[in-house]
Amino acid sequence: MRKKGIAQDLSFRAMDEKIEKAFKAIMALAVMVPFVILAVLLIDTAVDGLPRLGWDFLTGFPSRFAARAGILSPLAGSAILMILTAAIALPLGIGAAIYLEEYAGKNAVTAFIEINISNLAGVPSIIYGLLGLGLFVRFMNMGRSLLAGAATLSLMVLPMIIMAARESMRMVPGDLREAAYALGADKWTTIRKIVLPLSLPGILTGVILSLSRAIGETAPIITIGALTYVAFLPDSVMSPFTALPVQIFNWISRPQSDFHVNAAAGIIVLLVIMILMNSLAIALRYRLQRRID
Repeated sequence: MRKKGIAQDLSFRAMDEKIEKAFKAIMALAVMVPFVILAVLLIDTAVDGLPRLGWDFLTGFPSRFAARAGILSPLAGSAILMILTAAIALPLGIGAAIYLEEYAGKNAVTAFIEINISNLAGVPSIIYGLLGLGLFVRFMNMGRSLLAGAATLSLMVLPMIIMAARESMRMVPGDLREAAYALGADKWTTIRKIVLPLSLPGILTGVILSLSRAIGETAPIITIGALTYVAFLPDSVMSPFTALPVQIFNWISRPQSDFHVNAAAGIIVLLVIMILMNSLAIALRYRLQRRID
C-alpha cells in the first residue's frame, strides 16, 4: 500500500510538472505574439516613413500635394495642447489628491468619490470628447479652440493623475508625519515639506505617463471639432488648431498612397515623442529617488 501511494504521488507530481510546462509555454506564446505583431507593424511603418522624414517635412505646413506636405502646424498644436493640459490638470489633480488623501475623512461621500475616480480612469476617450463638445465648445462657448481641446484632455487625464498622486503619497511612511507633528509642524507644513517632496517622483511619473497617453489621443479632439487642415500656427489659446494624431488620421484616410507615406512618417515622429516622454518619466523618477535616498 505504501509503495502504491508513493507511485501515485510521483505520477501526480509528473502530471503537475507537465501542466506547469504547458502553462509556461502558453504564457510565453501569449507574450511573444503581440511583440511579433508590434515589431512587424513598426518595421512596416519605418520602411514606409523613414525616407519621407526630413527637415522640410518637420518644418512644412500641410498641403494638398503629398510631396510638399509637412507637420509643423500639427506638431505645434500638439505641443501647445500638452502645455495647456498640464497647466490645467496638474494643479487640479495634485490638489484633489492632497485633499482626498490628507484632509478628507473616511465616509460614504469620499468612498463614492474614490469609486467614481477609479471608474473614470477606464472610460473610453471618445466619451470625454462628447463631454468636451457639450460643456466647453457649446455651453461655455470656447469654440473649436486650443483651450477647449486642452480642457477636454485635462478631464481625461485627471483621474490618472489623482490616482498616481494618491498612491505616491500613501508610500510616505506615517512615522515621518508623526515626527513632523511632534516637532510642532502643522498639517500643511508637513504636507509641503515632507509628503510632497517624498512623493514627487511618483507624481511626476504619473503626470508624464498621462500626458504621453493624451498626446496620442485622436477621438476626443476630433469629437470637439479639431480641424484636419491647418496651414498656420496658432496665435492664441482661442485659435482653431489641429494635432499630430488628427493630421495622421487625415492622411491615412485619403486614397493616395503618397499621403499614406506621410502618415507613416508622422507616426514615427509621434512614436519618438512618446518614447522621449516615457524616457523622461523614468529618468526623473530615478534622479529624484536618488536625491531622496
